[in-house]
Amino acid sequence: MDQLASSIRSALREAADPTRAPRMQAYMKSAMPFLGVRVPDVRKIARALAKAQPPANLDDLEATVLELWDNATHREERYAAAELTRLKLAKGRLSLIPLHEHMAVTGAWWDHVDEVAHHIADLHDVHPVETAHDVRRWSTSDDMWLRRLSIISQLGRRDRVDTELLTEVIEPNMGDTEFFIRKAIGWALREYAKVDADWVRTFVSEREDQLSGLSKREALKHVG
Repeated sequence: MDQLASSIRSALREAADPTRAPRMQAYMKSAMPFLGVRVPDVRKIARALAKAQPPANLDDLEATVLELWDNATHREERYAAAELTRLKLAKGRLSLIPLHEHMAVTGAWWDHVDEVAHHIADLHDVHPVETAHDVRRWSTSDDMWLRRLSIISQLGRRDRVDTELLTEVIEPNMGDTEFFIRKAIGWALREYAKVDADWVRTFVSEREDQLSGLSKREALKHVG
């Protein structure tokens, strides 16, 4: 048994609040139950224990993440696994792309996928060519969550957003009827509008008949 994973599991159970757990599960519409530990507390637990029992190397860290993630019985274990991928040891590591992809596909819900997107945004800065290749591949995947990940993978990059890449991942998904895809398109465009509102206006105008109403409303939400 992975010692760090075991320690995190034990600490999460000690912090559990059974009265809060059902509300958290209902809010997230999760089939997996909750322990009732708030996400900020999950993060503190994971980081404190990782500091006390640091992984020896990236392989050990990945093994711990997979142990927590794949064998989770409660959703907080997956939140803790995701927090471990924020450690300095993992930051900007291109070799973790398969792990991020695995978490998005098996997590298959917005909270997990949106967390993974932060790591892909970091990778865009460090390995732009390689990461763009993966993001383009995800944009046409049969898996809806990978397509969402591709669309929101540049959130937070502001003036570093690659607009050509953003266009390439949005266009194959404009006709998708899934709420989480339409929302992602609008979200990605709305965030970039804070940097270049004219670019977003033009993008939406040129695709008026192809974008969903939801995507257009979100994209132009704060554009005068």
